[in-house]
Amino acid sequence: MLTNLDLSILVIYVIGLLVLAWWISRDDGNHQKDTNDYFLAGNSLPWWAIGASLIAANISAEQIIGMSGSGYAIGLGIASYEWMGALTLIIVGKYFLPIFLKRKIYTMPQFLQQRFDNRVRTTLALFWLGVYVFVNLTAVLWLGALAIHTMTGLDLTASMLILALLSVAYSLYGGLKAVAYTDIIQVVLLVAGGLFLSTLALQQLGDGAGVLAGLDRLFAEAPDKFDMILTPDNPHYVSLPGISVLVGGLWVMNLSYFGFNQYIIQRTLAAKDLPEAQKGIVFAAFLKLLMPIIVVLPGIAAVLILPELSKPDQAYPQLMSLMPSGVKGLIFAALVAAILSSLASMTNSVATIFTMDIYAQLKPNQSQKQYVLVGRVVSLLALVLALLTAEPLLGKFEQAFQYIQEFTGFFTPGIVVLFLLGMFWRQMTATAALVAAVGSAALSLLFKFNLPTLPFMDRVGLVFLCCLGLAVLVSLLKPEDTSGKAVELEDIQFDTRASFNWASVAVCLVLAALYATWW
Repeated sequence: MLTNLDLSILVIYVIGLLVLAWWISRDDGNHQKDTNDYFLAGNSLPWWAIGASLIAANISAEQIIGMSGSGYAIGLGIASYEWMGALTLIIVGKYFLPIFLKRKIYTMPQFLQQRFDNRVRTTLALFWLGVYVFVNLTAVLWLGALAIHTMTGLDLTASMLILALLSVAYSLYGGLKAVAYTDIIQVVLLVAGGLFLSTLALQQLGDGAGVLAGLDRLFAEAPDKFDMILTPDNPHYVSLPGISVLVGGLWVMNLSYFGFNQYIIQRTLAAKDLPEAQKGIVFAAFLKLLMPIIVVLPGIAAVLILPELSKPDQAYPQLMSLMPSGVKGLIFAALVAAILSSLASMTNSVATIFTMDIYAQLKPNQSQKQYVLVGRVVSLLALVLALLTAEPLLGKFEQAFQYIQEFTGFFTPGIVVLFLLGMFWRQMTATAALVAAVGSAALSLLFKFNLPTLPFMDRVGLVFLCCLGLAVLVSLLKPEDTSGKAVELEDIQFDTRASFNWASVAVCLVLAALYATWW
């Protein structure tokens, strides 16, 4: 349980966060917020805010608690989601951002309308709204509430309500700018708190001999938890199917998440310019390399410290409860920081998509003030819906992170196909895009029920290839006029600065060393 000192640290953090958010959000007396200010921070974000905010949006309760739970159950292999994510970010910065920023878009569905038509835009907008509210927001609220319940004994429903209210209090008025700049503080606290927990857990395993002694003990007593590439006889092979982690379906999942996911990519759309966005992306890639130390290592350490857990997702909260007073408050504040940041990012993205892709299409001549108001109302409604559905949807799952990945895996293959072909193949048609989107869900369900032993990551890769073939076939058999819509690649500046190139090489070298060590 939290002591008075721990609660004091948490209260100071929350008050500081609210004060900072309201100060950032204040209006100039001569300027009222418009949609660009509220949804894209007035295209003013510097690289350090972009990178920090991207990671803060990415690393939340489902990452910290869920991946720690998977670390407890599976081991270091689950870190592939983070480490391969770092490489994916480099690709996004190099090849995707130049296209998106050239198009001056607010949302991913808006790009789909520019490239295809309004049918594709509306279909994908409705899909993303459903996923963000009923998968992502519910997961963050549920797992965050689980941590608060474990640490304080507070009722789960009350815990979710507190998280939702705090998120609204600091993000509803200020929009993306308030979210992005407060995320800088959130990431500092998240990294510091996570490193504290990992260090103290290893010291406890080392029996006073230090962190390295704790690591040695962990390597000696739980060697199976340090396999990055699982073999078919491993009981968790179905979750991480060996070499497919490096060359298969994980690429599809990562490209969808980091390249075409509104609440992640929105920060880069708010950059001052392309080089600034690319610097932010590469900064985020380096932070991703650190994440397994913060979110996976504690779960592995808990295998020896807390061997009798009833659910893997209890690993991180229970480990926190073993920490000394003061440190526990800092780590708990870091967890709350991550939860609030993701809640704010997701609700802002829900508001952006609904306002710009649904409402503005139905009512195109409203005032900027009206659009901003609609965005704020939708943010609030999204949280209310997530509060009402979180427990029924997620309460029965032991590893929520794996549930999230498998559910989104039904749809991501088609999304990746229609974006990749839409950006890099002129002949891709709107009809083919719809076939890929709908076919992804249909084929995923077909393979799931007819090939139940096929690992979901392999299924994602297989469905991706099928959707790719379908999209190409439909485009060739039923060609459409794409003039004026296709991306003119010769007009896109894909050349990157030397600093980006050298940083990308550094990320690749670190990844090569990590996989060579833990293969």
